[in-house]
Amino acid sequence: MSASDHLHALESEAVHVFREVAAELERPVLLFSGGKDSIVLLRLAEKAFRPGRFPFPVLHVDTGHNFPEVLEYRDRRVREIGERLIVAKVEDSIAAGRAREEWDPGRPGTSRNRLQTVTLLDAIEQGRFDAAFGGARRDEERARAKERIFSFRDDFGQWDPRAQRPELWNLYNGRIRRGEHVRVFPISNWTELDVWHYIQQERLELPSIYFAHEREVFEHDGMLYARSEWVEPSSQTFTESVRYRTVGDMTITGAVRSAALAVADVITEIAATRVTERGETRADDRTSEAAMEDRKRQGYF
Repeated sequence: MSASDHLHALESEAVHVFREVAAELERPVLLFSGGKDSIVLLRLAEKAFRPGRFPFPVLHVDTGHNFPEVLEYRDRRVREIGERLIVAKVEDSIAAGRAREEWDPGRPGTSRNRLQTVTLLDAIEQGRFDAAFGGARRDEERARAKERIFSFRDDFGQWDPRAQRPELWNLYNGRIRRGEHVRVFPISNWTELDVWHYIQQERLELPSIYFAHEREVFEHDGMLYARSEWVEPSSQTFTESVRYRTVGDMTITGAVRSAALAVADVITEIAATRVTERGETRADDRTSEAAMEDRKRQGYF
C-alpha cells in the first residue's frame, strides 16, 4: 500500500466513525485543544459533514496555563470554520470548590492537568453530551493502547479497560444507558507520523510552537521548560532553538531542541526518534508506569 493509500484508508475510517456517532447518538461534542491531533480531527469532521454544519459544538477544557500561541490559534480556527466553541475552565471548578489547586509555580512539573477531569465531566453533564470525540492515539501511551475507538464511561464518567466492547469488522455498539457516555477516538489507529503526513497532505496550519523557534528555557528533571508567568525557573535560563511535539500546560510540557522550520523537517526528526511524544515531553506521564491509566479510570481524556 502506498503512503497516500494508507492515509486515505485512515481518513475513510475516521470519517466513518464521525458519521456513525452522528447517526447513533443524540448530543456529541468534539474536544479541541488547539493541538495537532485535534486540528486533524477538525479537518476530518469537515470531510464528514461539509458543506453542512457540524452536528455538535467544539469544547476546550482550559486549565488557564496554556501556550498563548495555541489559544490564539484555537479561537481563530474555530471562528474560521464557523462552529460554536465552548470553553470549560478549570479555574471555575476550583472557585466552585469542585477541585483543589495542585499547581505550585515554585515546583516545575506540577500542574492543573488532573483537575481537567472534574471540569470535563461537569461540562459533559451540563451539556447533556452522550459522546465526546477526542484525538487520542494508541501509539501515545500504554493505557491508550488498551482503549477501543468507542470507549464507554459509566454514570460517574469512569473507564474500565476490562469492560470495553468488541469492535469486529469496524462495527461499533453505541448503546448507552441514561447517565453514561462514550468517548470516541477516530484517529486511534494513527501514529504520530501519520498525523504529520496528513497535516502535510492537507496543508493544515498549526500553532507556531510546533516548529523551531527561539525561546527562553530552563532545564529541570531532564526536560526543557519555557520561562513563563506560570513557572519559576529551577535553574539558569538560556535561549535555545526548540519546538514542541505535543500541546499541554506550560507548567508540564517540555520542548525538544530542533531546527525544524517546516512540516517536512518535523517528519524527518520524528522518523529518527524512538521516544514517544508524551514520554519525552510530558512531566505528568512520568510520575508512574500507570499514571495515564489511573487518570483515565477517573474520567480523564
